Amino acid sequence: MEALKYLLIVAGGYLLGSVSISIILSRMLGTDVRKKGSGNAGATNMARSYGLLAGFATLAGDFLKAAIVMYVGWRLCGDWGLMAGGMACTTGHCFPIFYDFRGGKGISVGAAIGLAIDWRVFIGIVIVFLIAAFLSKKASLGSVCAAVAVVVFSVVLAALGLIALPRLLLAIYAAALAVFQHRSNLKRLSEGTEPDFKAADVK
Repeated sequence: MEALKYLLIVAGGYLLGSVSISIILSRMLGTDVRKKGSGNAGATNMARSYGLLAGFATLAGDFLKAAIVMYVGWRLCGDWGLMAGGMACTTGHCFPIFYDFRGGKGISVGAAIGLAIDWRVFIGIVIVFLIAAFLSKKASLGSVCAAVAVVVFSVVLAALGLIALPRLLLAIYAAALAVFQHRSNLKRLSEGTEPDFKAADVK
């Protein structure tokens, strides 16, 4: 029975994670977002291509789907279920079965994971993202810094006994996947060719 619960959490989490809000929304607005801007199916590219409102809508949708999966996982199997759901949803978001395994970079989902781990982690990563993105004018750098911060804050809280092992493992997995998905951005950042973030001017 327990194994069946985990199977449902992982399978359901991956499938819901594979529902790409940016792709669905961008097709409604005209063109698949993966054919515009950076080619990424995420909130940042949506904002660049279709404006801030579209970017925020994508962020909210991706955040919500991850929150639903982790809540169901937690209700069914506690912290280990939360971890399994979070990992599955992040994987589906980055490698969606419905869209040729070409998805987002895990940041919007990662924000939900940060909140699920601990509210202090969430506040910390939001602050880190805003500072890094504002100072550099590059959303990608803010995203990578926030991903690293998830692990740092989670390790500290785990050492203090404030979060359990499954939540720490989820933080490490989500951060590693987000950094991996940003490998092309990191290359451009090192070369000094990463463009500044600028939302589309939608009239």
